[in-house]
Amino acid sequence: MDRGPAALPVTVHDHVLTLVHDWTPMRFSSFLNHATNRLWAGVVFALITVLGLALLSACADGGDVEVSAHDASWTLESSPPTAATAEPEAETEATTPSESSEDEDTSEETEQGRAGGSTPGTALAMLDELAVKGRAPKTGYDADLFSWRSDADHNGCDTRNDVLRRDLRDITLKAGSKGCVVIAGDLSDQYKGETYAFDRSPNNIDIDHIVARSNAWQTGAATFDEDTLKDLGNDPLNLLAVSSSLNRQKGDGDAATWLPPAKSYRCEYVSRQIAIKHKYDLWVVKAEKTAMKRVLGACNNQPAFTKNVAWPDPGEGDNVTTAKEQPSSKKKTNSGSGPKSSESGTGSSGSVFYKNCTAARDAGAAPVRRGDPGYASHLDRDGDGVGCE
Repeated sequence: MDRGPAALPVTVHDHVLTLVHDWTPMRFSSFLNHATNRLWAGVVFALITVLGLALLSACADGGDVEVSAHDASWTLESSPPTAATAEPEAETEATTPSESSEDEDTSEETEQGRAGGSTPGTALAMLDELAVKGRAPKTGYDADLFSWRSDADHNGCDTRNDVLRRDLRDITLKAGSKGCVVIAGDLSDQYKGETYAFDRSPNNIDIDHIVARSNAWQTGAATFDEDTLKDLGNDPLNLLAVSSSLNRQKGDGDAATWLPPAKSYRCEYVSRQIAIKHKYDLWVVKAEKTAMKRVLGACNNQPAFTKNVAWPDPGEGDNVTTAKEQPSSKKKTNSGSGPKSSESGTGSSGSVFYKNCTAARDAGAAPVRRGDPGYASHLDRDGDGVGCE
């Protein structure tokens, strides 16, 4: 008997009829509402999910934009300063006065450069052209090698009186000296910052070598020939009438060890020293250059020294008059007893004898005045009663 196939349709049919019979309108409406609610819930969930993903994506995109913007701003803001920094460096290189300056002075040169010290034509620019070396030994030095006080320019007057005729005011020349010998006048002392009368006895005025001869010797002059040493020793640029006491106080000091007490003259003083060293191709030592730069740093672009310092011709000067020199009282140092000057001393007072002015200076006796122990005519070349001035 084959009853399986016939029974299955009857069973399904009966079940469907039961469902249809049981599915009342009320139940269908409830089902529909439930389905609708579930559908809306799904839609809302799907929208929330989509919106959430969109927001997350937007945040992620926004973060990338900010980073990119930051990277871009860093690139744009960092690069220009680098270029801007390079431009001033290029300008500094263009205005640096000289590459001969020592590495140790770089910081100082930078400070001076900010003050405009490298401007062409300034004393600082000329200073930077000088070599910087250590001080050479004093071996072989003798002040007389510079032939100081000789008539180097062949104008008929010795150099000392050339300086006095140039630097003193209201001068009186000695009658019969061919317009050379100064016996009176007033000096506006650049080192002191004071004006006073010239007094020959005792001599209150010396002639200073602005770059001392021994300093010149130790910074290049030791290799000079006789004529060049004579030129340097009698150069109008290197000579100045000043207080005798200050000249002795200075000695052979350079700018690192001595400066004029009158601060108002220091700028010109250093500028003149630089001009002398530049003219004769002398060098400066490190401490000397540092001191010079320190002085010039307060001088507002001190110009290189170019003033006319030439000697006036014989008989010329400021408000010149001529008069006979009044004889000065002389003290006798030998009254017949005690040692007398030796013949080799050529007029030396007492038993002291100096072969030359170097010996007198080494003994601390210079200048030697008539009547002083050791005075001799060979030390007093112009016969003014004062030797080794």
